[in-house]
Amino acid sequence: MIRNILAVAEREIRSYFVSPIAWVVTAVFIALWGFLFSSIISGSREANLQPLLSNFSVTFIFIGPFLTMRLIAEEARTGTLELMLTQPVREVELVVGKFLGSLVLLIFMLVITLVFPAILLAFGNPDRGPILSGYLGVVLQGAAFLSIGLMISALTQNQIVAAAVTFVILLVMWLSDLLSQQIPGLPGQIAKYVSVTQRFQDLPRGVISSKDIVFFLSVILVCLFISTQIIAARRWR
Repeated sequence: MIRNILAVAEREIRSYFVSPIAWVVTAVFIALWGFLFSSIISGSREANLQPLLSNFSVTFIFIGPFLTMRLIAEEARTGTLELMLTQPVREVELVVGKFLGSLVLLIFMLVITLVFPAILLAFGNPDRGPILSGYLGVVLQGAAFLSIGLMISALTQNQIVAAAVTFVILLVMWLSDLLSQQIPGLPGQIAKYVSVTQRFQDLPRGVISSKDIVFFLSVILVCLFISTQIIAARRWR
């Protein structure tokens, strides 16, 4: 099982880096973070990465859909998904492998951004705790966004549709904290619960809450499970 997952993940990573997608998306991501970092540093007297890490949701709402739109939709459009399903690869192995492939690309981009805390450490004395917990939160939130995009990609054969729907869902999750203040009752409580801004308030400040970690892990597991069921349904069509 692990061998199949790693084989799918390796295939996905190679497909990213032999195409312009990984390099263009990475360049845009780093440029956005560089702009935010320079703006924050120039307007603050403290060596603090909290504002930068807190704005991860904003940048990844736009970047995430481009990383996930082709994961399964392109395979379904070209017919290679049916071919893969005839191989001794289980649906869960395919889904987890593709998810890990996209996660590796996310971690690759985040590793490049380590230049920003390195600059702070070189010229200041920032608190390392919030930086570490903030990056932990960024990885968890990014992985949750990728799992949502993977699930949407499994629902359609059109990459543009997959990217657009993923963008809308992530945008709603980002705005749901504001929406919860306008919606009374149970719907408002649900909107507040799924708010990524609400869930990501403490981690960049150095506060690791188990409920926030459980939330992101739950999103990942649920989306991967649904993706597996969707692909399993395709096998028996």
